Amino acid sequence: MPQVKNTLFWKISLAFLLVLLLIGLAYVYVTAFTAQKYYAETTQRLNATVAEHMLHEVTPFKDGEVNEEALHKIMHSMMAVNPSIEVYLLDNDGEILSYVVLDKKVKLTYVSLDPVQAFLASGGQELILGDDPRDPKATTVFSATPVEVDGVQQGYVYIVLESEQFENIAEAVGSSYLLRLGTRFFMLSLLAAFAVGLGLIWLLTRNLRSIIQAVRQFEDGNLDARVPITSTGELANLAHTFNGMADTILQNIQELKQVDELRRELIANISHDLRTPLSVIHGYVETLIMKQGKLSKEDEEKYLNIILNSSEHLTKLVADLFELSKLEARQVNPEMKPFQLSELLQNMEARYAMLAQEKQLKLTTHIEASQTMVYADVRMIERVLQNLVENAIKYTPEQQDVSLELAQKGDHLEVRIRNTGVGIPEEDIPRIFDRYYKMEKHANGKKGTGLGLAIVKNILDLHQSLIRVTSKVGEYTTFSFQLPVYS
Repeated sequence: MPQVKNTLFWKISLAFLLVLLLIGLAYVYVTAFTAQKYYAETTQRLNATVAEHMLHEVTPFKDGEVNEEALHKIMHSMMAVNPSIEVYLLDNDGEILSYVVLDKKVKLTYVSLDPVQAFLASGGQELILGDDPRDPKATTVFSATPVEVDGVQQGYVYIVLESEQFENIAEAVGSSYLLRLGTRFFMLSLLAAFAVGLGLIWLLTRNLRSIIQAVRQFEDGNLDARVPITSTGELANLAHTFNGMADTILQNIQELKQVDELRRELIANISHDLRTPLSVIHGYVETLIMKQGKLSKEDEEKYLNIILNSSEHLTKLVADLFELSKLEARQVNPEMKPFQLSELLQNMEARYAMLAQEKQLKLTTHIEASQTMVYADVRMIERVLQNLVENAIKYTPEQQDVSLELAQKGDHLEVRIRNTGVGIPEEDIPRIFDRYYKMEKHANGKKGTGLGLAIVKNILDLHQSLIRVTSKVGEYTTFSFQLPVYS
């Protein structure tokens, strides 16, 4: 039950009910206030000429003095007809000279003439409230007219149209009216609005409930749970965001699985590659120790060369692993500077000419734009060329060709390492830059660490350059990449 009460639907519903109550109370207050103002203005307009009509029946002043007898007679007559009024006689300064009021509760001796003048100026057609002589802090509707004798103004007749008795009765009736309004019309309207509001809130939170359900399913392990999107708006954006987040999490999980699989494969490959040269070294060292003095000089030299080659292979494997790990972790920052790429290619040709000659390969270099400089890390690019050239020589059969080419392509220089021979099957091309991926059947018995091309790709990634491969089985293979021209 507490969980139901804490749901967003009921929270919104309670907030909506509170808003309805506040709006309802405000509506009742505004309605009552407006009705009161309406009644006051209506009363004043209907009785605007009451004071003027009174002068038709009596002369308030006689010989400059208040005509008390005649004045009281007509005042009592008017109050007998309409007991809700109060009649006051004012001088030209607003001082109360005489009055007829029930219960004699007059507390003021002076009435402000500003509302009187405004009333006379409007002809009684605007709601203007004047002083209430019974209450210094209150205002009331009134009727007023100037009193003139022989063309000389003697004062004012000031008639309050709502007496204290009338106001008390009106207040009681008003309270009863508000009570009836609140218990009948207001409550029925409130319940109807609340019922309609609940239905609307239920519809508006439908998508939110779908999102919550999908999130719970995802939390329970259903990684394929997604929010169905059938509308637009903020909740649809939230659904899109959740679906995108779920897709990203699922993709990250798949990547983590792949990384874990690669990690296990890497450990197995490293164990295998380290075990092989170590086993060779251990075996031949053990043989030399056991047959010390019994082996011919040729056999000793042969065994020592095998141990040396195995240790060199082991050293290269460890060095490549260390270098690749730093490259993949982006712990190496290229030291960018301008240099001539043509000189680097010529150095590669000179360095590997002897190895190519031993395999009876034709190693050639074709250079364009020999004076053009590139902007890159010269040491890293040298390692790229070294790995690519070694790879080309290793996989090229005897009597075949290996060529190093340099050409300008717009604002870049393109390097191409091309060799004829076995080629690479199309299905193998996307995988040749993976760690430890080897094409043993085409390696001609030559050993390698299986990390050379992975190192090449990571170095070129640091230079924001793409390594491209084109190959045709039995004919050729070409590796190419571009570096920006230094300006």
